[in-house]
Amino acid sequence: MANQNGTDILVEIDGDLVGSQQDVTFDESNDIIEFTSKDQRAVGVEAGHYRANVTLTALYVPSDPAQLALRTALQLGSKVTLIRIENGATLESCQAVVEGMPTSAPDAAPATISISLRVDGEWIAGS
Repeated sequence: MANQNGTDILVEIDGDLVGSQQDVTFDESNDIIEFTSKDQRAVGVEAGHYRANVTLTALYVPSDPAQLALRTALQLGSKVTLIRIENGATLESCQAVVEGMPTSAPDAAPATISISLRVDGEWIAGS
């Protein structure tokens, strides 16, 4: 199995690639429901609610269309269409809400923006 280079995994927001993307993390998880019985020592578990989050870092480019769309969605509380692209092919897409967009502007270094998104529902494969 070949390693996947991070430069081949891109995020598109409402039709625009996030400019100067440096890093992205896709996180999926289930809440766990535990159940017990007084006559058994072991705890049973079932999958509960499914959750998916995306966090990414990019160079701060105030004129970048995707960054502008994300900031507008954050301020209005609206959803964005998020598309995961690997090796030029659309892997999956979803609707997402922007949770936060802190900007870091250190002295004598490039400014960056960190973007946190919460997936609404589930990823849709191949769309």
